[in-house]
Amino acid sequence: MTAIPLGVPRRLVEFTLDGQTVRVPEGSTILDACRDAGKDVPTLCQGDTLTPKNACRVCVVEVEGARTLVPACSRRAEPGMEVGTDTERVRHSRRLVLELLASSVDLSTTPRAAEWLTEYGAEPNRFSPDAARLGEQPRIDNELYVRDYDKCILCYKCVDACGEQWQNTFAIAVSGRGFDARIAVEHDGPLTGSACVYCGNCIEVCPTGALSFKSEFDRRAAGTWDESAQTRTTTVCAYCGVGCNLTLHVQDNEIVKVTSPHDNPVTHGNLCIKGRFGYQHVQNRG
Repeated sequence: MTAIPLGVPRRLVEFTLDGQTVRVPEGSTILDACRDAGKDVPTLCQGDTLTPKNACRVCVVEVEGARTLVPACSRRAEPGMEVGTDTERVRHSRRLVLELLASSVDLSTTPRAAEWLTEYGAEPNRFSPDAARLGEQPRIDNELYVRDYDKCILCYKCVDACGEQWQNTFAIAVSGRGFDARIAVEHDGPLTGSACVYCGNCIEVCPTGALSFKSEFDRRAAGTWDESAQTRTTTVCAYCGVGCNLTLHVQDNEIVKVTSPHDNPVTHGNLCIKGRFGYQHVQNRG
């Protein structure tokens, strides 16, 4: 009988979450504990395959004794701490952050953004409807994916996915400072002239739709994009022997985009250009 190796056991950390005692494995974040307890803590910049960047500050919680609110996505749970996830101070901070984001960025394709704006009573228009917006048209310089920086919240997830955390291509970086900060490739030029290898791993982690498949972009523009009508089928990529898992998103009997399961031990959500974009042969009926 083959023995199944188990992970190193971790001791449990006990602390108070919204007045209730919870226990989580050592090393868990407050956000992990919240999700285990079924608490809905909003977050935009957190990614389950990336190291937290603490950029969006929507997931902040109140820890007794702490001078400031802390980001739940990166703060580790500690024995005896007392955490409040829905205090007035927390709700005020989340409301303000959502208002600032929605007043300066197009959140129309950000999952659950409209729900959170309503839940926290956010009123973005009090900062004016187009405060500090780039006012830039989507960049369509290739047939694979589109960059729409009017939807970018500067969460840096694409920079990390392209950089040392996964792809190590370093085609994407932050350009400028303050209000002029933006995501860009070398010399802010076209994607086709950059170091980009079109793996699409930046699209996989983008939380707002600032980076999207051109197939999705075109369907949204035509008003025919309908995720509720899409089926998802996970299969194995046939291009090489690595064994990457692909999830095919199919609408109207047509593959509209390809993702990869984040919990897959081979890919962790990452693919190469062939796996993510090389599906046209499947539906070539010519």
